[in-house]
Amino acid sequence: MPRRLPLFATAARGTEDLLAEELTELGAARVRADRGGVRFLANLNEALRIALWSRIAMRLLWPLAEAEARGAEGLYDAAHEVPWEEHLDPGATFAVEATLRDSEHTHSGFVALKIKDAIVDRLREKRGRRPDVDTRRPDVRVVAHLAGTHLSLSLDVAGAPLNQRGYRVRPTVAPLKETLAAAILRAVRYTGDEPLVDPMCGSGTFLVEAGLIAVRRAPSVHRTFGIERWPSLGDEARATLDRLRAEARAHERRAPFPIRGFDRNAEALEAARANVRASRLEREISLAEADATRALPLGDLDHGLLVTNPPYGDRLTQGGQKGMKTFYFHLGERLGNLAGFRLAILSGNPAFEAAFHHRPLRRRPLWNGPIECTLLEYAARSRSGAGALQVPAHARRGSGSDPRLASPEQPADVPPVRPEHRQEQHRGQHGSGGRRARHQPRHPDGDEPGEQ
Repeated sequence: MPRRLPLFATAARGTEDLLAEELTELGAARVRADRGGVRFLANLNEALRIALWSRIAMRLLWPLAEAEARGAEGLYDAAHEVPWEEHLDPGATFAVEATLRDSEHTHSGFVALKIKDAIVDRLREKRGRRPDVDTRRPDVRVVAHLAGTHLSLSLDVAGAPLNQRGYRVRPTVAPLKETLAAAILRAVRYTGDEPLVDPMCGSGTFLVEAGLIAVRRAPSVHRTFGIERWPSLGDEARATLDRLRAEARAHERRAPFPIRGFDRNAEALEAARANVRASRLEREISLAEADATRALPLGDLDHGLLVTNPPYGDRLTQGGQKGMKTFYFHLGERLGNLAGFRLAILSGNPAFEAAFHHRPLRRRPLWNGPIECTLLEYAARSRSGAGALQVPAHARRGSGSDPRLASPEQPADVPPVRPEHRQEQHRGQHGSGGRRARHQPRHPDGDEPGEQ
């Protein structure tokens, strides 16, 4: 890899500015937030440090070529022009992953197949032999993105999405992506220097990501990267990563404040416990069964950050939207009046904010997969109940719009909470009872990629 190359890190929609800040801190140059990610310059050492330390980037791509590609022949011709012999040897394995947006082609697998054919033919012409395809663990992963007729071809430096930290051994239904959880923690300025609580922790993603921040652990320190197997850069990359991993491990510390998670669902708690063990954070994170609409067993914790992702509505089947509003209202009664804790809540239901009946300090639009959400921040309340506490210095940032909300009384169209509402499971993915999914435009980390 030359002294500095143009790279592209993909990110969840709405987190691009947070990723740009992070990349600047990690040493990237000429950082520019773009749609679906961030463009920047980095040399090999900087790129590998970013791969190791970035908590927000989904993928780290080295763009090789861009071209107009019309029809199947256009795809083949554009891919055939790329000097793949500089990156691939006949003895190496590779895979092509494709995503589409507004394309004449309807199947990403077809696009991936045509690009694969072009790579194979070019290597056979230039080297006399073709490399083999390995879709599970290739030495080199090629990422193709076709927007209309504009084709971009890149190499995946990490080889697999960076959210795959290796600790999610027991997922639950619709778990929050690790990179989105980390982006939210950055957005609310969590540094590990205050207690953290998640009252609806599910499989524990917020807890583990907070734990990694609190102990100052590089999120990818225990995984390998695709670039370590590249014929062109593998030896140099492995030596550099050995040094960077040793430096990262020497940087770790014990978490100075507690991290606690609660959930009323026993299966979710078991998943969280398994994931915490896999993350090697058992000493930092404690878990207990509790209902977020009732008093939480916080013990001696009297301040900190409460962060959570409440259900959007699909698995609280009884009562429909009225049942959701009732649930949110009771969350507001309990969490919104919890003294000493500032709140950060990722809401995927447009009814949440009014039903929660507290005025947020800030709002940030985010996308949780295909679901448009809002990250709501609330100031901590004083222990006397007289109002909000001063926001801690490390947590200050410019405020957002704050139109007045409804009076903090139970909405007239919401029936009193019935026993069956409280007995329903409180976690799940989006569905008919929650916010209607709005599909975001695809970018190089889009859903349902085709692969060859």
